[in-house]
Amino acid sequence: MIYIEYIFKVSPLQPGAEILTAELGYAGFESFVETEEGVTAYIQKDEWNEDILSDINILDSDEFKVEYTFSEIAQVNWNAEWEKNFDPIEVDGKCTVRAPFHPVKSFEYEIIIEPKMSFGTGHHETTFMMLQFILENNFKNKTVLDMGCGTAVLAILAEMRGASQLDAVDIDEWCYENSLENVERNNCANISVYQGDADLLKDQKYDVIIANINRNILLNDMASYVKCLNAKGELYLSGFYIEDLPIITETCNNLGLTFVENKEKNRWVAAKFLIS
Repeated sequence: MIYIEYIFKVSPLQPGAEILTAELGYAGFESFVETEEGVTAYIQKDEWNEDILSDINILDSDEFKVEYTFSEIAQVNWNAEWEKNFDPIEVDGKCTVRAPFHPVKSFEYEIIIEPKMSFGTGHHETTFMMLQFILENNFKNKTVLDMGCGTAVLAILAEMRGASQLDAVDIDEWCYENSLENVERNNCANISVYQGDADLLKDQKYDVIIANINRNILLNDMASYVKCLNAKGELYLSGFYIEDLPIITETCNNLGLTFVENKEKNRWVAAKFLIS
């Protein structure tokens, strides 16, 4: 798989890099690495066009200076890249997410992730907050869908928390392959991994749906998620900013969901909804 790599220098760095990353996500970029000067972003060549940055508003902002270069890259040893940039994380003193090359630490839940190019090491605010939600809520004997699973880290923790049957879905081939590897790496027995999008769901039913993607996809696919929720089902959403929460909530309300609570970290949001 061939990728286009963009190297962005952003000033001021924050919140410029966060805003840029969000806008690039909306445009179709799928993987990001924070740097000391900005962000390096990746998009599959098949998804790229020369006008890909035309709707990136921060590039025209007077508040930020953004410079960039881009190039086509061949296959890269992403493990080596992540090994240089991936430190273990700890979530609320209960869970750690580490790579195979990190030393073992004593936590109630230990998740081993070899992320390669997949989104979902727990470092990003959205993944971190979703891990918090899973730790705080009851998953015992629940059926769970992890939509846009990335590395499958959320599905893995949900199984560790007692979920009985889980489907992890991602449209990206690398994420699909990486999720399979991570599921096996963490000795998970109840997770099935699929490559695709919301069209795969059809008549499936779940007690809990976790979707950490981005605002546009969430809004587009929300009705499909709701159709798959059992009575009193729970929907956890992330991948959007605090200013997007009203339209996310309105869309959920119109589909029969009730807002319960949200978390916010560096303007990113994760929210919980219930269906009656």
